[in-house]
Amino acid sequence: MKEEKYLETPVFASDRVLEAAPSDVIPKFPTNPEVAYQIVKEETYPQTNPMLNLATFVTTYMDDYATRLMNEAININYIDETEYPRVAVINGKCINILANLWNTPETRKWKTGAVGIGSSEACMLGGIAAWLRWKKRRMEQGKPYDKPNFVISTGMQVVWEKFSQLWQVEMRQVPISREHITLDPQLALQYCDENTICVVPIQGVTWTGLNDDVEALDAALDEYNAKTGYNIPIHVDAASGGFILPFLNPEKKWDFRLKWVLSISTSGHKYGLVYPGLGWVIWKDKKYLPDEMNFSVNYLGAEISQVGLNFSRPGAQILGQYYNYIRLGFEGYKAIQKNSLEIARYIWGEIAKFPQFHNYAQEVVNPLFIWHLDQEYDKSAKWTLYDLQDKLKQYGWMVPAYTLPASLEDIVVMRVVIKQGFTRDMADMMLADMRSAVAELEQLAYPTNSRIAYEKEEKQKGKVFTH
Repeated sequence: MKEEKYLETPVFASDRVLEAAPSDVIPKFPTNPEVAYQIVKEETYPQTNPMLNLATFVTTYMDDYATRLMNEAININYIDETEYPRVAVINGKCINILANLWNTPETRKWKTGAVGIGSSEACMLGGIAAWLRWKKRRMEQGKPYDKPNFVISTGMQVVWEKFSQLWQVEMRQVPISREHITLDPQLALQYCDENTICVVPIQGVTWTGLNDDVEALDAALDEYNAKTGYNIPIHVDAASGGFILPFLNPEKKWDFRLKWVLSISTSGHKYGLVYPGLGWVIWKDKKYLPDEMNFSVNYLGAEISQVGLNFSRPGAQILGQYYNYIRLGFEGYKAIQKNSLEIARYIWGEIAKFPQFHNYAQEVVNPLFIWHLDQEYDKSAKWTLYDLQDKLKQYGWMVPAYTLPASLEDIVVMRVVIKQGFTRDMADMMLADMRSAVAELEQLAYPTNSRIAYEKEEKQKGKVFTH
């Protein structure tokens, strides 16, 4: 390629547009910034419009001032507290506000918590703290501590599988079923023993959108712990629900008002309404955060205490979270979450009108829900929800289809996640496109490839089809 000689060269008159975008080696010469921007923009252009992506949980809209504030802080490394001490203070304020939303009993000025890159890191930190507390207690009792386990439903998110593998803590999965579509507290106890570091209920199960009954689990554990002396605590994975329940169901007890809930994690970049990545974990009291997790580092002339799996981390998302707290206030968050929930309930009601579909649950408790093909219709259908997913993608919508976890893996479902920025008008457009897509699929003369594969697998299990 010839070296670019004029910065004012029009974008599409540049020699660069005649070449493929680099994939193996760095280009020899610099590129005009407008041209570089255009190349990267075009590389990502064919993707789904984030506003039409009903698969993702992460925030796809923030207002102009929030975006401006975060862009102005894009070069801030939060961990450098000596250079950006006010960002560290704002981080502490964010932890305080969230801890109080979750009804912390802690009276210290600065509540006990940590920021994470996302809710996955926050979950990891909550799990590690439970593991270290259990290990210390076992050592003090002179008992073995080489076989820790934790209990969670099969509706868990993959981070818990990672936690199990990376820290060698056995994951005991309580099956969800048609009879128990959320974690069954009494069944969960059957998976517990003296080596159980914690039980992990979920608020806003990724697979279904439902909430585990933390209050019932707390009561069951209280009785169980009194009988056994095990003192098994609860870590609540509230990746989605942590920013919904305090605003829409403040009377519901799932948080630090419950005796055995010692830590809670959430995602700031989901219903915390901040661009990714941001997560939070809060402990009920400082005594529940093991000292071994609090690392002190001499960095740029100061001793920095840090709780986290990562060291460097963006400061912009922290400012975005604090901006939201100030800009929206309690009532603003409540109104946004309420609107998202109402739109989800509207779509849920319209989905129920499709003769081909059946909603998985009888209510919508979070701004997301799932549905599957009607059982009778499924016997004669020539298509699957995977085909509907592909049809909707042609309209620009990303609505995922997938199988439910173990014990329910024979059920293929679709899910919509409604977030800030998705309106009733957009819902109507999506439903209209869905009706058109279903009408097209209904005209098929022969089964689709995905349908043929599905029926082959189900026939091996003894299922009968009528077409």
